Amino acid sequence: MQVVATGTLIFLIIGGAGVGVLALALVGAGLLHIGHPDVDGPVSLEAVAGFTGAFGFGAAIVNELLGGRTPGMVAAAVAGGALAAVPTAWLAARLSRAARNMRTDATPTRDHLVGATGLVVTPVPTGGYGEVRVRLAGQPVKLNARADHSLPTGARIFVVEALSETSVHVETY
Repeated sequence: MQVVATGTLIFLIIGGAGVGVLALALVGAGLLHIGHPDVDGPVSLEAVAGFTGAFGFGAAIVNELLGGRTPGMVAAAVAGGALAAVPTAWLAARLSRAARNMRTDATPTRDHLVGATGLVVTPVPTGGYGEVRVRLAGQPVKLNARADHSLPTGARIFVVEALSETSVHVETY
């Protein structure tokens, strides 16, 4: 069994800490609501985590390749880790900024239902409610539906009015 050099072990711990911070930055901020994206200042937490992880693992690799038993070899391992860490931190900063500033479509509202076409999935009785399936922003949505006259299952419809967020008034298409 080969014994891992102390320097390599320290570098692996640093790399593991960087991965842990990166996981916390990516998962914690979104799911656990830890931190705020605007408090990072000029350097994002993702960039620091990427730098730390790449530095630790890069230095561990270089230390093992050199045999890292002397202070000079450990210093060379630190330089190799820094060489790996700088582009990784830059890339992490760019990717995290791109993800935070990504443009998205507006959230659909009930006003977007008017004019949608679809099919009756549960018959619509006169004066009562049935169910229809329409596409809203490319996604199928099932809604309660009323009509002026009864509509059978499978009838093609279009939405005339949005009565609420989950119910519509429809006509045959």
